[in-house]
Amino acid sequence: MIRENLLRKKLESGEPTVATRIWSTNPFITETIGNSENFDYIEFAAEYAPFSQVDLENICRAAELYNMATLIKVDFQNRGYVAQKAMAAGFQAIMFTDHETPEQVRESIRLTTPATPDCKGLYGYPMRRFIGGQSHVPPMTHAQRVKQVVRCFMIEKVAAMENLEEICSIPGVDMVQFGSGDWGMNQGFDRTDRPEECKAAEREMIACALRHGVRPRCEITSPEAAEYYKSLGVKDFCLNDEMAALRRFWFQDGEKLRKLVKD
Repeated sequence: MIRENLLRKKLESGEPTVATRIWSTNPFITETIGNSENFDYIEFAAEYAPFSQVDLENICRAAELYNMATLIKVDFQNRGYVAQKAMAAGFQAIMFTDHETPEQVRESIRLTTPATPDCKGLYGYPMRRFIGGQSHVPPMTHAQRVKQVVRCFMIEKVAAMENLEEICSIPGVDMVQFGSGDWGMNQGFDRTDRPEECKAAEREMIACALRHGVRPRCEITSPEAAEYYKSLGVKDFCLNDEMAALRRFWFQDGEKLRKLVKD
């Protein structure tokens, strides 16, 4: 069965998108998110969480039950291997981290585009779930599906900001997202110490992306926070993070209950 890339479809039609980020590989978590009918796709934080290739397939199966797309956030060092295996499992989007130069971005795109004369990529014809077994989907049909995978790049290094115009002009860059934590650390400070400086850099990234027809994606911790970004032209949001939401619950509500039972 050829599955339509739901995220690509929304981007090409100019529709807004809403996601949430998970760390858990338990497909029940993905199913529960899908059951809410509030999210276009889930982001799996593979950069942070342990996982197996079977986990990746099960996340995709669960998302497909609810007509959701899937994005995986991968480490820089092993990005080619993990991105290719995730695509073979059925992921429809890849988020690349820690890039600094346009050359690195071009290489990541080459690693995740089909090995055809027009694309000149490095992704072949694997006998995996993505094509339903090698005899099920013809190679060129598979190649067309690979082309549809959405590629998002974190802008979280000083060098990446300096190279932003060129990065946003590279064919194959579909989305960008600012990473204030890494961007601040790259300069030797915590983002909480210079919030306005981080906001200004993020606004610069958003404006540059829009000039080049690239979709800026923003992480928010509350629905109300979307208004600020909407005023800047942003249409793509990731609401909250599984571990961050649980941590706030455990630390804040847990502390309130602890104090209450002590009184």
